Amino acid sequence: MGLLEDLADKLAEDTLDAMEATGSDRLYIDVGKVLGTSSPTMQETFLTSIRIRLAERRGRRYLETTVAALKAGAPPPEAPRDPGN
Repeated sequence: MGLLEDLADKLAEDTLDAMEATGSDRLYIDVGKVLGTSSPTMQETFLTSIRIRLAERRGRRYLETTVAALKAGAPPPEAPRDPGN
């Protein structure tokens, strides 16, 4: 990664950690606004990193829940529908 991506990704990681520690699930929006006042490029890179990390967490939670259900002999949870369908 380049400097921009490295900085944005580290800030995204730290922001998500702060969100977990404080329970403020929208903190990343405010951080993004602050970034946007001085660097729209940094803002977009940061928000992309946030979106990727949040999506990975949702996918991982679904996988863990599904595996646990199957191991327990229960039906797996239904996957969310594709928004395009």
